[in-house]
Amino acid sequence: MTARVLVVDDIPANIKLLEARLTAEYFEVLTASSGLEAIAICERGLCDIVLLDVMMPGMDGFEVCTRLKADIRTAHIPVVMVTALDQPADRLRGLEAGADDFLTKPVDEIALIARVRSLQRLKVVLDELRTRAATSASLGLPDPLAHVLKEQGFKGKVLVVDDRDSSSERIISALSKDHEVTHERSPQDALFRGAEGDFDMFVVSLGLKNYDGLRLCSQIRSLERTRQLPVLMIADIEDRARVLRGLDLGVNDYLMRPIDRNELVARVRTQLRRKRYADALRESMQVSIEMALVDALTGLNNRRYLETHLASLLQNVTSRGGALSLMILDIDHFKSVNDTYGHTSGDEVLKAFAGRIKRMVRQADLACRFGGEEFVVIMPDTPISVAAVIAERVRAAMQGELFPIEGGQRAIPVTVSIGLAESLGVSDPDMLFRRADRALYRSKNSGRNRVTADAA
Repeated sequence: MTARVLVVDDIPANIKLLEARLTAEYFEVLTASSGLEAIAICERGLCDIVLLDVMMPGMDGFEVCTRLKADIRTAHIPVVMVTALDQPADRLRGLEAGADDFLTKPVDEIALIARVRSLQRLKVVLDELRTRAATSASLGLPDPLAHVLKEQGFKGKVLVVDDRDSSSERIISALSKDHEVTHERSPQDALFRGAEGDFDMFVVSLGLKNYDGLRLCSQIRSLERTRQLPVLMIADIEDRARVLRGLDLGVNDYLMRPIDRNELVARVRTQLRRKRYADALRESMQVSIEMALVDALTGLNNRRYLETHLASLLQNVTSRGGALSLMILDIDHFKSVNDTYGHTSGDEVLKAFAGRIKRMVRQADLACRFGGEEFVVIMPDTPISVAAVIAERVRAAMQGELFPIEGGQRAIPVTVSIGLAESLGVSDPDMLFRRADRALYRSKNSGRNRVTADAA
């Protein structure tokens, strides 16, 4: 998969050089000669990665990067600053502006392609998460990015893997002020602790004495528990080829020795901000899924979830020669509750009713709100004789205790009619449901507040 790379530079020759190198690797290249033009292109969502020159007239690269990272529409776009400045203070300023990395002029072609490909993979993952989380707004959830834009990247749990005392002490000293730092000399123990703990990122030395640091990075990426954690490599100057290989393996960032304390702090904060953004997107996506399958009022699964799972549950018990029972519950005269006491009181009854169902049925049973005042309970591996006992217990629980309304100021009686059906001889979920519904109809016609089992 290719990426659209925006090259921003006020010198046409520099643009042509980068454009030629990227095009040769089949990247799609866009160009801009000013900061304002670059911002406009990013705001329209036309690029995946920005290669941004620092020294430009009018608005320099630092300001452009700051604006991009402060805008909810463009904050997710990776930015690589391309600069002739190579002092730690300059890199620190860029990192504080939100830059994801730096390339020093003259640009090394191998480093350029490795970095762009690494950021391309990151962007693909974030775009997929953003797409899946896009339903959040329509469901009334806040945009997760709006919160993360305020994230400063502090208070992370960082696992440092380094067997050099002088090096590890310098790293721990630099990070301990703002983060909880754990040091591990053994790569194998570090991998175990990383998988079992709740760390936010790894800092891995490539100079481990008796172990290949890149192999550890690869193992971190291969384990499900650590796959999403950022990895920052600490490398020596002669490790340049291994650094590029690490980026190909999915390592997020690197820092060359001698370690600049401020740059280390800034790079860790950058990785933590990025991780928390991805975590917020995943959480938003999970909440969206739950909202689609869970009834917001009662907390029970909804009709969509029931219809999705009933067929598979039925097939499962049938293949094992067993049976399941299906229970439909309908609150008696619920319309009169709403008409007499108001819909708010009706909602209180529904929530309390669902709570009693959850307390009365077994953990293996699936309780759902089917719609309105109607509920369904699926009982796997349960013959109808047992289901009838459970149903009668539920019915008695509803009748036996008044339902509080108006915030507990009043309480009213509520009863329920129940219909039951068993899956023996039934392979069609709709048929099973119709049988239970038919039994429910007989309960209502027989005076309500009773349990009826399908006689088919």
